[in-house]
Amino acid sequence: MRNSLKIGILVLVAVGCCGLYLFHELNGSFDYALPRRGMKVTAMVLTGLAISYATVIFQTITHNRILTPSIMGLDSLYLLIQTLAIFFLGSDHITVVNKQVNFLLSVLAMIIFALLLYQLLFKRGRQPIYFLLLVGIIVGTFFSSISTFLQVLIDPNEFQIVQDRMFASFNNVNSDLVWLSVLLIAFIVGINWSSLKYLDVLSLGRDTAINLGVPYEKLVKRMLIITAILISISTALVGPITFFGLIVANLSYQFFKTYRHTVLITGAFAMSVIALIGGQWVVERVFTFSTTLSVIINFVGGIYFIYLLLKESRST
Repeated sequence: MRNSLKIGILVLVAVGCCGLYLFHELNGSFDYALPRRGMKVTAMVLTGLAISYATVIFQTITHNRILTPSIMGLDSLYLLIQTLAIFFLGSDHITVVNKQVNFLLSVLAMIIFALLLYQLLFKRGRQPIYFLLLVGIIVGTFFSSISTFLQVLIDPNEFQIVQDRMFASFNNVNSDLVWLSVLLIAFIVGINWSSLKYLDVLSLGRDTAINLGVPYEKLVKRMLIITAILISISTALVGPITFFGLIVANLSYQFFKTYRHTVLITGAFAMSVIALIGGQWVVERVFTFSTTLSVIINFVGGIYFIYLLLKESRST
Protein backbone atom coordinates (compact mmCIF):
# COMPACT_ATOMS: atom_id res chain seq x y z
CA MET A 1 0.00 0.00 0.00
CA ARG A 2 1.43 3.37 -1.00
CA ASN A 3 2.07 6.00 1.62
CA SER A 4 -0.27 8.47 -0.09
CA LEU A 5 -3.10 5.94 0.20
CA LYS A 6 -2.25 5.29 3.85
CA ILE A 7 -2.31 9.01 4.58
CA GLY A 8 -5.65 9.31 2.79
CA ILE A 9 -7.14 6.57 4.95
CA LEU A 10 -5.83 8.17 8.15
CA VAL A 11 -7.19 11.56 7.12
CA LEU A 12 -10.62 10.05 6.45
CA VAL A 13 -10.61 8.35 9.85
CA ALA A 14 -9.53 11.60 11.51
CA VAL A 15 -12.31 13.53 9.77
CA GLY A 16 -14.75 10.82 10.83
CA CYS A 17 -13.65 11.17 14.46
CA CYS A 18 -14.14 14.93 14.24
CA GLY A 19 -17.62 14.47 12.80
CA LEU A 20 -18.53 11.89 15.44
CA TYR A 21 -17.42 14.15 18.27
CA LEU A 22 -19.10 17.23 16.85
CA PHE A 23 -22.51 15.81 15.95
CA HIS A 24 -23.09 12.75 18.14
CA GLU A 25 -26.16 13.33 20.33
CA LEU A 26 -26.19 17.00 19.41
CA ASN A 27 -29.99 16.99 19.59
CA GLY A 28 -30.38 20.20 17.64
CA SER A 29 -28.26 22.29 20.03
CA PHE A 30 -26.38 24.02 17.23
CA ASP A 31 -26.15 27.39 18.96
CA TYR A 32 -24.84 26.19 22.32
CA ALA A 33 -23.15 22.78 22.09
CA LEU A 34 -21.70 22.88 18.57
CA PRO A 35 -19.48 25.98 19.02
CA ARG A 36 -18.11 24.57 22.28
CA ARG A 37 -17.42 21.20 20.76
CA GLY A 38 -15.83 22.90 17.77
CA MET A 39 -13.49 24.86 20.05
CA LYS A 40 -12.41 21.67 21.82
CA VAL A 41 -11.82 19.92 18.50
CA THR A 42 -9.72 22.86 17.30
CA ALA A 43 -7.66 22.75 20.50
CA MET A 44 -7.08 19.00 20.11
CA VAL A 45 -6.07 19.39 16.46
CA LEU A 46 -3.60 22.15 17.37
CA THR A 47 -2.17 20.11 20.21
CA GLY A 48 -1.80 17.05 17.99
CA LEU A 49 -0.06 19.06 15.26
CA ALA A 50 2.37 20.79 17.64
CA ILE A 51 3.33 17.64 19.55
CA SER A 52 3.63 15.32 16.55
CA TYR A 53 5.62 17.86 14.51
CA ALA A 54 7.97 18.66 17.39
CA THR A 55 8.51 15.03 18.42
CA VAL A 56 9.38 13.74 14.95
CA ILE A 57 11.96 16.44 14.27
CA PHE A 58 13.34 16.13 17.83
CA GLN A 59 13.86 12.39 17.44
CA THR A 60 15.54 12.97 14.08
CA ILE A 61 18.11 15.44 15.37
CA THR A 62 18.82 13.25 18.42
CA HIS A 63 18.85 10.03 16.34
CA ASN A 64 16.81 8.32 19.03
CA ARG A 65 13.19 7.20 18.75
CA ILE A 66 12.50 6.77 22.46
CA LEU A 67 13.18 10.41 23.40
CA THR A 68 10.56 13.15 23.54
CA PRO A 69 10.95 16.95 23.82
CA SER A 70 9.70 16.77 27.41
CA ILE A 71 13.15 15.44 28.33
CA MET A 72 14.43 19.03 28.04
CA GLY A 73 12.43 19.97 31.13
CA LEU A 74 9.75 22.14 29.53
CA ASP A 75 6.87 20.28 31.21
CA SER A 76 8.57 20.65 34.59
CA LEU A 77 9.16 24.35 33.96
CA TYR A 78 5.46 24.84 33.12
CA LEU A 79 4.40 23.27 36.42
CA LEU A 80 7.00 25.33 38.26
CA ILE A 81 5.64 28.55 36.75
CA GLN A 82 2.10 27.67 37.82
CA THR A 83 3.26 26.72 41.31
CA LEU A 84 5.36 29.87 41.76
CA ALA A 85 2.53 32.11 40.60
CA ILE A 86 0.06 30.62 43.08
CA PHE A 87 2.58 30.33 45.93
CA PHE A 88 3.86 33.93 45.81
CA LEU A 89 0.98 35.82 44.19
CA GLY A 90 -2.08 33.81 45.25
CA SER A 91 -4.84 32.15 43.27
CA ASP A 92 -6.71 35.45 42.76
CA HIS A 93 -3.81 37.21 41.02
CA ILE A 94 -4.19 38.21 37.36
CA THR A 95 -1.39 35.85 36.29
CA VAL A 96 -3.46 32.94 37.60
CA VAL A 97 -7.03 34.06 36.93
CA ASN A 98 -6.51 35.59 33.47
CA LYS A 99 -5.84 32.70 31.08
CA GLN A 100 -4.45 34.95 28.36
CA VAL A 101 -1.84 36.44 30.70
CA ASN A 102 -1.00 33.01 32.12
CA PHE A 103 -0.66 31.56 28.61
CA LEU A 104 1.67 34.30 27.36
CA LEU A 105 3.72 34.22 30.55
CA SER A 106 4.15 30.45 30.38
CA VAL A 107 5.05 30.41 26.67
CA LEU A 108 7.53 33.27 27.00
CA ALA A 109 9.20 31.73 30.06
CA MET A 110 9.61 28.33 28.38
CA ILE A 111 10.94 29.85 25.15
CA ILE A 112 13.41 32.08 27.03
CA PHE A 113 14.54 29.07 29.07
CA ALA A 114 15.13 27.03 25.92
CA LEU A 115 17.00 29.86 24.19
CA LEU A 116 19.23 30.44 27.22
CA LEU A 117 19.91 26.74 27.54
CA TYR A 118 20.90 26.41 23.89
CA GLN A 119 22.97 29.60 23.96
CA LEU A 120 24.93 28.52 27.03
CA LEU A 121 25.62 25.08 25.62
CA PHE A 122 26.48 26.06 22.06
CA LYS A 123 28.29 29.39 22.53
CA ARG A 124 31.71 27.74 22.98
CA GLY A 125 31.44 25.70 19.84
CA ARG A 126 29.96 22.37 18.99
CA GLN A 127 28.56 20.37 21.87
CA PRO A 128 27.21 16.81 21.69
CA ILE A 129 23.44 16.77 21.47
CA TYR A 130 23.30 14.26 24.32
CA PHE A 131 25.04 16.77 26.58
CA LEU A 132 22.10 19.10 25.97
CA LEU A 133 19.66 16.30 26.83
CA LEU A 134 21.58 15.46 30.01
CA VAL A 135 21.43 19.08 31.14
CA GLY A 136 17.72 19.13 30.29
CA ILE A 137 17.07 16.08 32.47
CA ILE A 138 18.97 17.58 35.40
CA VAL A 139 17.24 20.96 35.11
CA GLY A 140 13.83 19.28 34.71
CA THR A 141 14.41 17.23 37.86
CA PHE A 142 15.46 20.40 39.69
CA PHE A 143 12.29 22.21 38.59
CA SER A 144 10.12 19.25 39.65
CA SER A 145 11.77 19.14 43.08
CA ILE A 146 11.13 22.84 43.68
CA SER A 147 7.51 22.49 42.51
CA THR A 148 6.90 19.55 44.84
CA PHE A 149 8.44 21.39 47.79
CA LEU A 150 6.30 24.50 47.23
CA GLN A 151 3.15 22.44 46.67
CA VAL A 152 3.56 20.94 50.14
CA LEU A 153 3.65 24.42 51.68
CA ILE A 154 0.76 26.14 49.91
CA ASP A 155 -2.84 26.22 51.06
CA PRO A 156 -4.75 23.00 50.24
CA ASN A 157 -7.42 24.95 48.36
CA GLU A 158 -4.80 26.61 46.18
CA PHE A 159 -3.01 23.30 45.71
CA GLN A 160 -6.18 22.07 44.01
CA ILE A 161 -5.65 24.71 41.30
CA VAL A 162 -2.07 23.55 40.78
CA GLN A 163 -3.19 19.94 40.68
CA ASP A 164 -5.74 20.72 37.96
CA ARG A 165 -2.91 22.07 35.79
CA MET A 166 -0.70 19.02 36.24
CA PHE A 167 -2.76 17.14 33.66
CA ALA A 168 -3.83 18.14 30.18
CA SER A 169 -7.48 19.11 29.87
CA PHE A 170 -9.60 20.04 26.86
CA ASN A 171 -12.78 20.78 28.76
CA ASN A 172 -12.14 24.43 29.66
CA VAL A 173 -10.12 25.72 26.73
CA ASN A 174 -10.24 29.49 26.26
CA SER A 175 -11.30 30.47 22.75
CA ASP A 176 -8.93 33.45 22.65
CA LEU A 177 -5.99 31.16 23.46
CA VAL A 178 -7.03 28.75 20.71
CA TRP A 179 -7.05 31.42 18.00
CA LEU A 180 -3.74 32.81 19.20
CA SER A 181 -2.28 29.30 19.10
CA VAL A 182 -3.65 28.84 15.57
CA LEU A 183 -1.69 31.87 14.37
CA LEU A 184 1.52 30.91 16.17
CA ILE A 185 1.55 27.23 15.19
CA ALA A 186 0.50 27.90 11.58
CA PHE A 187 3.28 30.48 11.23
CA ILE A 188 5.98 28.23 12.70
CA VAL A 189 4.97 25.11 10.77
CA GLY A 190 4.50 27.09 7.55
CA ILE A 191 7.91 28.78 7.51
CA ASN A 192 9.68 25.55 8.50
CA TRP A 193 7.88 23.08 6.20
CA SER A 194 10.34 23.59 3.34
CA SER A 195 13.25 22.72 5.67
CA LEU A 196 11.96 19.21 6.30
CA LYS A 197 13.86 17.96 3.24
CA TYR A 198 17.10 18.66 5.10
CA LEU A 199 15.92 16.41 7.93
CA ASP A 200 15.66 13.57 5.40
CA VAL A 201 19.42 13.91 4.94
CA LEU A 202 20.08 14.64 8.61
CA SER A 203 18.58 11.28 9.55
CA LEU A 204 21.54 9.62 7.83
CA GLY A 205 23.89 10.90 10.52
CA ARG A 206 25.93 13.99 11.28
CA ASP A 207 29.00 13.18 9.14
CA THR A 208 26.95 12.11 6.13
CA ALA A 209 24.74 15.20 6.36
CA ILE A 210 27.76 17.53 6.51
CA ASN A 211 29.40 15.78 3.55
CA LEU A 212 26.19 16.26 1.56
CA GLY A 213 26.21 20.00 2.26
CA VAL A 214 23.69 20.29 5.09
CA PRO A 215 24.53 23.08 7.60
CA TYR A 216 24.33 20.66 10.52
CA GLU A 217 24.96 22.92 13.54
CA LYS A 218 22.70 25.70 12.29
CA LEU A 219 19.91 23.28 11.38
CA VAL A 220 20.04 21.46 14.73
CA LYS A 221 19.87 24.72 16.69
CA ARG A 222 16.95 25.93 14.58
CA MET A 223 15.03 22.67 14.99
CA LEU A 224 15.62 22.59 18.72
CA ILE A 225 14.25 26.12 19.08
CA ILE A 226 11.21 25.27 16.93
CA THR A 227 10.63 22.17 19.04
CA ALA A 228 10.76 24.20 22.24
CA ILE A 229 8.32 26.81 20.89
CA LEU A 230 5.77 24.22 19.71
CA ILE A 231 5.91 22.22 22.94
CA SER A 232 5.65 25.44 24.94
CA ILE A 233 2.50 26.49 23.08
CA SER A 234 0.79 23.09 23.37
CA THR A 235 1.70 22.75 27.06
CA ALA A 236 0.51 26.25 27.93
CA LEU A 237 -2.71 25.69 25.94
CA VAL A 238 -3.93 22.39 27.43
CA GLY A 239 -1.26 21.20 29.89
CA PRO A 240 1.51 18.58 29.75
CA ILE A 241 1.03 15.28 27.90
CA THR A 242 4.28 13.42 28.47
CA PHE A 243 4.12 10.29 26.33
CA PHE A 244 1.75 11.34 23.57
CA GLY A 245 4.42 12.40 21.09
CA LEU A 246 6.31 9.15 21.68
CA ILE A 247 3.25 7.10 20.76
CA VAL A 248 2.18 8.86 17.56
CA ALA A 249 5.74 9.34 16.25
CA ASN A 250 6.70 5.68 16.63
CA LEU A 251 3.39 4.49 15.22
CA SER A 252 4.05 6.69 12.19
CA TYR A 253 7.52 5.17 11.76
CA GLN A 254 6.12 1.65 11.86
CA PHE A 255 3.13 2.37 9.64
CA PHE A 256 4.87 4.25 6.83
CA LYS A 257 8.44 2.88 6.94
CA THR A 258 9.90 5.82 5.05
CA TYR A 259 12.60 8.41 5.59
CA ARG A 260 10.54 11.33 4.21
CA HIS A 261 9.61 13.65 7.04
CA THR A 262 6.70 15.22 5.19
CA VAL A 263 5.06 11.79 5.18
CA LEU A 264 6.07 10.90 8.74
CA ILE A 265 4.85 14.18 10.23
CA THR A 266 1.60 14.15 8.25
CA GLY A 267 0.93 10.58 9.35
CA ALA A 268 1.79 11.32 12.98
CA PHE A 269 -0.48 14.38 12.88
CA ALA A 270 -3.42 12.36 11.52
CA MET A 271 -2.85 9.67 14.16
CA SER A 272 -2.71 12.29 16.90
CA VAL A 273 -6.05 13.74 15.80
CA ILE A 274 -7.60 10.26 15.83
CA ALA A 275 -6.16 9.49 19.26
CA LEU A 276 -7.07 12.79 20.89
CA ILE A 277 -10.55 13.31 19.48
CA GLY A 278 -11.49 9.63 19.54
CA GLY A 279 -10.07 9.29 23.06
CA GLN A 280 -11.91 12.37 24.29
CA TRP A 281 -15.16 10.98 22.89
CA VAL A 282 -14.56 7.74 24.79
CA VAL A 283 -13.78 9.66 27.99
CA GLU A 284 -17.00 11.65 27.73
CA ARG A 285 -19.39 8.99 26.41
CA VAL A 286 -18.04 5.74 27.86
CA PHE A 287 -16.26 6.77 31.07
CA THR A 288 -18.62 9.75 31.63
CA PHE A 289 -15.76 12.04 32.72
CA SER A 290 -14.66 9.63 35.49
CA THR A 291 -11.09 10.02 34.21
CA THR A 292 -9.15 12.36 31.94
CA LEU A 293 -7.67 11.75 28.52
CA SER A 294 -4.15 12.64 29.67
CA VAL A 295 -4.24 9.90 32.34
CA ILE A 296 -5.15 7.31 29.71
CA ILE A 297 -2.49 8.58 27.29
CA ASN A 298 0.22 8.54 29.96
CA PHE A 299 -0.79 5.03 31.04
CA VAL A 300 -0.73 3.66 27.49
CA GLY A 301 2.38 5.69 26.67
CA GLY A 302 4.23 4.34 29.69
CA ILE A 303 3.52 0.76 28.63
CA TYR A 304 4.53 1.56 25.05
CA PHE A 305 7.73 3.21 26.28
CA ILE A 306 8.68 0.05 28.19
CA TYR A 307 7.94 -1.98 25.05
CA LEU A 308 10.25 0.24 22.99
CA LEU A 309 13.02 -0.08 25.58
CA LEU A 310 12.74 -3.87 25.54
CA LYS A 311 12.68 -3.87 21.75
CA GLU A 312 15.81 -1.71 21.58
CA SER A 313 17.65 -3.91 24.10
CA ARG A 314 16.86 -7.04 22.07
CA SER A 315 18.10 -5.49 18.83
CA THR A 316 21.48 -4.54 20.33
